[in-house]
Amino acid sequence: MDLGAFSVSLAVRDLEVSRRFYESLGFEVFGGGAEMNYLMLRNGDAVLGLFQGMFEGNILTFNPGWDSHGQELPEYTDVRDLQRSCKERGLTLLAEADEDSSGPASFTVVDPDGNTILVDQHR
Repeated sequence: MDLGAFSVSLAVRDLEVSRRFYESLGFEVFGGGAEMNYLMLRNGDAVLGLFQGMFEGNILTFNPGWDSHGQELPEYTDVRDLQRSCKERGLTLLAEADEDSSGPASFTVVDPDGNTILVDQHR
C-alpha cells in the first residue's frame, strides 16, 4: 500500500520561533505562509509542516498523489481506495473520506500508541 509522500505535521505555539529553530537545523521553507498559520519546510527528503492553532498534537501525514517534493505524480492510489484497504485490514478510522466523492479527501486513523495518522489527498 503506497500512502504517498510522508511528512510530520507539528502543532507549534509560535510559528516564527519554530521556523527559526528548524532553519537553524538546515530546513528551508518551501510552502505555506505565515498569513495562513502554517509553513512547510524541507531538509533533503525530510519534510515538516509547522501549524499554529490548527490542531492539537503532532500528526504523521501521508499525501497520495505527491512525491517527497510536493510534485504531482502521474499515477497514485486514490485516498478512498487506501481507506477501503485499511478498513479491510481491520483498522478503525476516526474520520473518513466520502466513498462517493472524487478529488481531494482525507481519512484519519490512530496507531496503538495514540499517534494520529492523516492520509490527505490534495487533488
